[in-house]
Amino acid sequence: MEKQQPRLTWTFRPLRREDFDQLRAWLSDPVVARWWNHDTSDQGLERDFGPGIDGLEPGEDLLALHQDVPAGVVQRCRLADYPEYATALAAVLPLDPHAWTVDYLLGAAHRGQGLGSGMLRTAVDDLRHDHPEATELVVPVPAGNEVSWRLLESAGFTRVAEGDLDPDNPADPPLHYVYRLRLSPGRAAASVIRSTA
Repeated sequence: MEKQQPRLTWTFRPLRREDFDQLRAWLSDPVVARWWNHDTSDQGLERDFGPGIDGLEPGEDLLALHQDVPAGVVQRCRLADYPEYATALAAVLPLDPHAWTVDYLLGAAHRGQGLGSGMLRTAVDDLRHDHPEATELVVPVPAGNEVSWRLLESAGFTRVAEGDLDPDNPADPPLHYVYRLRLSPGRAAASVIRSTA
């Protein structure tokens, strides 16, 4: 009888300041730094992640644990809570008012093992549980970041648009592919967020 592989388990908890050393190591990794482009100084981490930890930001920064071992980060937010960003994205794709977005990184120790799509699928399930009002996830990805957009595809997202958005890394061209995953039936078409440009 063939032995069954153990089920891979992902869990998430809010990021804490005591995670900053691990976060710094991940963000300093050239593979991650290429796309996240974060300041990893103490001041930079506090500026970018401290307000979320203190509940002063509407977005959520989550530590992703694989079998209870820190493995990466998942960030998620309701797009309407960031109007400037939502308006820019709505110029490429009209958004439901209850649309969310997600960003993610996987640390080097967990890359190359086929774990990324499981992390992302579990993150989607976690969002559905915590925020049942969310109707869709919309994720813009720089066109050059093929690993990221292939990961979205493997997790069930569909490419629905492409257009120019400000890249996280100024070295990148503005072209982004936009992916969407429907979470629940959308609201009436008249209520979508549209660009005012």
